[in-house]
Amino acid sequence: MATITIFHNPNCSSSRAATEIAAELGVPVDIRRYLLKAERPTVDELRGLLAILEDEPTALVRRDATFTKLGLDESDVRTVEQVAEVLAAHPEMLQRPVLVAGGAAIIGRPKDRIAPFLNAHR
Repeated sequence: MATITIFHNPNCSSSRAATEIAAELGVPVDIRRYLLKAERPTVDELRGLLAILEDEPTALVRRDATFTKLGLDESDVRTVEQVAEVLAAHPEMLQRPVLVAGGAAIIGRPKDRIAPFLNAHR
């Protein structure tokens, strides 16, 4: 069985749904609370994650009020390197949940992507 990691924000309903779906399926997961200082991903970790992400790298960056407040625009998150740098500096911008297992990763949005990914990597 592959180790499945969920980049998790307990304040996010989609992120909570991922952990709930894993529990319902009986799939053990490692929870990565990426907003905690000790668990923040480094630029190198983010590059590795982006290399296996099934989604476009730019999709890993949340487009919300913080994106605008930081003065970011689409030209700031076009490349893997830009995305890794932005997310390392501002982990709150990481789209969530992110599920990682067996050399693959997805963004768990919409929620119906979660169960198939978990089942494929149990």
